[in-house]
Amino acid sequence: MKTLPTLCCRTILTGLLGGLVWVSGPLSWAAPPGPPAFGTVGSNASTGVAGPGMPGYHDPRSAVPPLSEKAGVLSWRLFGQVRPKIEKNRVVPQFPAELQAFNNARVKVQGFVMPLDPGTTQKHFLLSSVPTSCAFCIPAGPEGLIEVHSKTAIKVGIEGIVLEGRLQLLSTDPTGLYYRLSDAAVAP
Repeated sequence: MKTLPTLCCRTILTGLLGGLVWVSGPLSWAAPPGPPAFGTVGSNASTGVAGPGMPGYHDPRSAVPPLSEKAGVLSWRLFGQVRPKIEKNRVVPQFPAELQAFNNARVKVQGFVMPLDPGTTQKHFLLSSVPTSCAFCIPAGPEGLIEVHSKTAIKVGIEGIVLEGRLQLLSTDPTGLYYRLSDAAVAP
């Protein structure tokens, strides 16, 4: 097993290198038991992940609990089923048929607001599958983030929110994102 130096930004390494396994002390990498789902690590909240098949890394020291599944809200497990494929020197997401059925449809999603600009309210932001644990880290890969354009400004907070809007699956986005929610508003 190789050891990486202890870093403040463990989250970004975990998100980028989906095969990292949490150990006490410095980060180490080893082949996890069985192939992990793309962008996921571990298998339960005690290891700092949101759960089996959930994209992103939930820091076990976080005061904010991970999201739980809600009826009528698309699951992050479904978003996490996307698979990357290399085509002509670029990574292209391969969306499962179940997720493709929601392309350009009005849906409800839940997550944590990641502001893109300073301010207590945002109209353009990222929605993450897990809360941020470091102001300089991205808590998930592209399968665990949704770019949001909202109708009205949404208050930034640390608790999860449920949004409703039109979902777009992005296969050629120049920023590398896989999902966008347009005309979004806080769901009733």
